[in-house]
Amino acid sequence: MRMRSTVAGAAALVLAASGCAGGPAEVGDPARQPEGAEGRSLPPGEPENVATGLRTPWDIAFLPDGAALVSERDSGRVVRVEPGKDTEEAGVVEGVASGGEGGLLGLAISPDFASDSAVYAYFTTDDDNRIVRMDYDRAEGLGAAEVVVDKIPKASTHNGGRIAFGPDGMLYAGTGDAGSPERSQDIDSPAGKILRMTPEGEPAEGNPFDNLVYSYGHRNVQGLAWDEDGQLFGVEFGQNTFDEVNMIQPGANYGWPEVEGTGGGDDYVDPIVTWSTEEASPSGVAVADGSLWVAALRGERLWRVPLTGDEDAPVLEPEALYVGEYGRLRAVAAEPGGAAVWVSTSNHDGRGVAAEDDDRLLRVPLED
Repeated sequence: MRMRSTVAGAAALVLAASGCAGGPAEVGDPARQPEGAEGRSLPPGEPENVATGLRTPWDIAFLPDGAALVSERDSGRVVRVEPGKDTEEAGVVEGVASGGEGGLLGLAISPDFASDSAVYAYFTTDDDNRIVRMDYDRAEGLGAAEVVVDKIPKASTHNGGRIAFGPDGMLYAGTGDAGSPERSQDIDSPAGKILRMTPEGEPAEGNPFDNLVYSYGHRNVQGLAWDEDGQLFGVEFGQNTFDEVNMIQPGANYGWPEVEGTGGGDDYVDPIVTWSTEEASPSGVAVADGSLWVAALRGERLWRVPLTGDEDAPVLEPEALYVGEYGRLRAVAAEPGGAAVWVSTSNHDGRGVAAEDDDRLLRVPLED
């Protein structure tokens, strides 16, 4: 393993969430770097393996007892992971059609799990992407899948797939444009959007349109997370130039395919952080210890993005951790209590180089 490494100052930061009025495929320039990030250090503890021998783990969802369920994209398996214990198979989700970037993707645990035992999954079928609900009991495993939302466009790439319950108790889902960029600007299509729904799959009260759409103009949303004030952040792949972290507002248009990165006009909302695609290809995101933690696939690093709570300058300079040490990083989740983040590698996804123990789930301590 290489020495632990950190790189600061590589990402471009945008100081205001304003937008761009431009022609098709317009690419904005990176903004200047803000001051104030000096003195940060690596997390205090070395990452440690929680699980090894996984195959393309895609998402991590914590259960109330502190164990986590982890999805495997290509096998359709869900496994239960707990530090110091053997990995257990929770079940196989029926109907998963893996291929390209599709397969078993996001997982979310019901906020009422103690009473309803519900686990949600986002996956690709032969016909579409969909969200299902299943009962989960450790002794019995996963139950039969009940469709919550279907007919989300699928393709070999840009399937989105991250799901999470927000602090409002609603279920959010990030989708991709499924290879048809024009869908992202069509508010009647679920593709290229962040969706917000009730646990039963109905449009949530307060949605900006008369459907599931919460925000639009996205290319391929891969991560969703909220800060302590309830602000939603989304991360997504760019095309060739800029990957993005966005502050999500209901009804807002984030520009794809009319703009990639920062535009600086009024028609589209600008990202608060942009990276080159070589530095990132950002996937999962979590909030812990006052920062966003973003897993990077192509960038092979874990990004820490300190949050300020200031709407005009919401983040400080991002810092890259463990560059190249673990290969491609896919999912990141905050451990209950915030003492650590868990990160999964994705070196069996056809684009990485797998080490002997890959794929693995790492625990990164944030406290001494």
